[in-house]
Amino acid sequence: MGKKYVYSFGNGKAEGNGKLKDLLGGKGANLAEMSLRGVPVPPGFTITTEMCRLYWENGQVIPEYLKEEAEAALRRVEELSGKKFGDPSNPLLVSVRSGAAISMPGMMDTILNLGLNDEVVEGLAKLTNNKRFAWDAYRRFMQMLGDVALGIEHEKFEKKLNEVKSEKGVKNDLDLDADDLAKVVEKYKELYKEEGKEFPQKPEEQLWIATEAVFASWNNKRAIKYRQINGMDKMGLLGTAVNVQMMVFGNMGDDSGTGVAFTRNPNTGENEIYGEYLLNAQGEDVVAGIRTPKDISTLEKDNKKAYDKLINTMRKLEAAFKDMQDIEFTIEKGELYFLQTRNGKRTATAAVKIAVDMVEEGLVSKDIAVTRVKPADIEKLLHPAFDKEEVEKAKYFGKGLPASPGAATGIVTFTPEHAEELKAEGKQVILLRPETSPEDIGGMDAAEGILTSTGGMTSHAAVVARGMGKTAIVGAEEIVISPKEKTAKANGITVKEGDWLSIDGTEGKVYVGKVKTIKPTGLEGDIRKLLDYADEVADLGVRVNADTPKDAEIAKGFGAKGIGLCRTEHMFFGEERINKMRRMIVSKTKEQREAALKDLLPMQKDDFKGLFEAMEGYAVTIRLLDPPLHEFVPHEESAIKEVAKSVGITEEELRDIIEDLHESNPMMGHRGVRLAITYPEIAEMQVKAIMLAAIEMVKEGKTVKPEIMIPLVGKVNEFTLLKERAEKVINDLLLEHQIDVEYKIGTMIEIPRATVTADEIAEHADFFSFGTNDLTQMTLGFSRDDYGKFIGEYVENGIYESDPFQHIDRNGVGKLVKTAVDLGRGSNPRIKLGVCGEHGGDPESIEFCHLVGLDYVSCSPYRVPVARLAAAQSAVEFKRGKKVNK
Repeated sequence: MGKKYVYSFGNGKAEGNGKLKDLLGGKGANLAEMSLRGVPVPPGFTITTEMCRLYWENGQVIPEYLKEEAEAALRRVEELSGKKFGDPSNPLLVSVRSGAAISMPGMMDTILNLGLNDEVVEGLAKLTNNKRFAWDAYRRFMQMLGDVALGIEHEKFEKKLNEVKSEKGVKNDLDLDADDLAKVVEKYKELYKEEGKEFPQKPEEQLWIATEAVFASWNNKRAIKYRQINGMDKMGLLGTAVNVQMMVFGNMGDDSGTGVAFTRNPNTGENEIYGEYLLNAQGEDVVAGIRTPKDISTLEKDNKKAYDKLINTMRKLEAAFKDMQDIEFTIEKGELYFLQTRNGKRTATAAVKIAVDMVEEGLVSKDIAVTRVKPADIEKLLHPAFDKEEVEKAKYFGKGLPASPGAATGIVTFTPEHAEELKAEGKQVILLRPETSPEDIGGMDAAEGILTSTGGMTSHAAVVARGMGKTAIVGAEEIVISPKEKTAKANGITVKEGDWLSIDGTEGKVYVGKVKTIKPTGLEGDIRKLLDYADEVADLGVRVNADTPKDAEIAKGFGAKGIGLCRTEHMFFGEERINKMRRMIVSKTKEQREAALKDLLPMQKDDFKGLFEAMEGYAVTIRLLDPPLHEFVPHEESAIKEVAKSVGITEEELRDIIEDLHESNPMMGHRGVRLAITYPEIAEMQVKAIMLAAIEMVKEGKTVKPEIMIPLVGKVNEFTLLKERAEKVINDLLLEHQIDVEYKIGTMIEIPRATVTADEIAEHADFFSFGTNDLTQMTLGFSRDDYGKFIGEYVENGIYESDPFQHIDRNGVGKLVKTAVDLGRGSNPRIKLGVCGEHGGDPESIEFCHLVGLDYVSCSPYRVPVARLAAAQSAVEFKRGKKVNK
């Protein structure tokens, strides 16, 4: 017996079932399942998705063995229906519909009323005693076959139809009688000839033309785009199935009709039937907008028997499929038939409510519930959004990369200083920069949103904005931002300082003027419940990248269990501190540096205590100073004069220092552990500040878990040297204060050499935190800001599947991470492993972190809920031993 490519269903029997979606497509599998459950489904058969794959692989030719198998299945449909395909005396008409394993509504093609020809239409008219119905079905079929399968434009058919309506002096299709529709059919035949084609009169030929058209639609432009947008290209889909099913007719009079209904409200998630229907209509009439559908509730008055059966069956289907169902139905002469059921599309709000309600109703487990909501849906619910009606009225300005979601509106400014001034005046600000730098941090904090003309999704502006929960658009290359002229220009529009601008960080779109925003509700009610389920299910813990108590508090409210990365460099850019930092940098002796750092010590201690208090009871990982010192020195002439005067040196001396500190490639420069080795007093001051803050917490009776992270280690000797120095400072303090404090010392793994010598480092380290941003840069030789330069083209050309700074490069960077995990745990089974790069908030990368066995991910505050859900979904899909986050 050869391989099976056709599966029959109908009359309470089916060769397939609901579990065979990959093979039968979602529609075919669900039709089979409904049939097995006794739901009234018109009989038919499904040609498998595997045949679609073979069709494309074999030069778009349908093999003879498929025709034989399908024609045998067609005979079974004839037996079940009591009708015969192509027989004018009792004709069987069929629909031919697509159906991929994952629903792609409206993306592929459908043909209805197939089997009609010049003889069958006459027989159908006599059999039904409804001449108008028969000719209406014929003209619909001719139009669909020509449009979908033979390349005749839909508008050309509409033009012919309108000619007949015009001749009769009517506007609506329903005003045409049978004779009028027969004229339409003749005009359609003329159109076929005008297009160099002949309308096929043989039903068997029609069937294979339609089947090929459905297979071909798998690779039409809209289907390809839909798969790209929804990330479906990575799912290994074979193609679309073809479903051939006996036609039932909703357009046979007022005792017939068609409709679409959901078992719950897809907008709100409320447990109520939601849908529309039309009497005396076919399926496409409901969605075409030609007639206004009626609310499903009124069907009870029009046909109580059909309504009761519809409601009861919908409830049974939801219980069977354990999800909200989107159902298509037809009533033919009072009899109800179900043409399709599938898991219904829903809003983010509805997705969360339905998932939680179904757990509470006992319909699904918590494991299943957390898979029912997309991480992106959680993100949508937690950021401000523009009012849809207001957006439609707004004046479009330009577009960039959606770096940090949400919606923001404010007064345009081009300098961070001015942004801070306006914020101090109580005004909302949008900061526009060609690109941002660490020195812009004050203005970025003051702004409601940030817009840059350069940079990628993990550029400085993007990373910092996400960390702050600020709306941001980066890489908006079509917008020319000129801080000097204080203008931004795009699409013939000029925006000046003081004008209002609105940016949508979720869509990446920019609008001129004010657009009303709707605030999120936060982690309350159903969202909180769902994420509590997620924590129960997940193996990965979720921490936050936070540099301030405010960010830590926000993240804790979103469910973060600790701080995975505190970047201490962000603490030195305040006006009061930057000069002290600069005084330390220009010092010529160790004593001078220590004197300058002494002033910073109490400030740093208060910084760290604030973080410990915000995250009391949870681990707080603090990275020692990482960036090269040139980031802290001034570069503009006016600033050089001011700084030279304030630190007591000449402008020339300061310029020499700036020149000396300049790094042509900061990634490989004098920074991180190298800085701590050559300027030990900086690291010692920070370690002292961390431990003094921890000691104060312990004396106050609070639980504190400091973790000191040494950055950029590439060789074990670097780590051991710094660890010894840190432990000396710590032991001296603990002895002085006669107190014990639990602490850890570890490193950030961000240099390729560290990953392949991780066993050596792990012997001395308490934890590894993978800095995947820098590890990606150094492994690939790419910059985070290269998206607009070439990475975008690399993705378009398939060199990389996606931007490696957004989704971790599993075959390159990922292998280094896996190597470090295996080597590290091999030499130190107790070592804690996490990731603190931007990948820590990306669901696809979180899945990778789960698979390689990390203990936690750390991400920006507003990504914490996303990470919690993604961690749970990874645990459901890929089981592993449950771990406890400490």
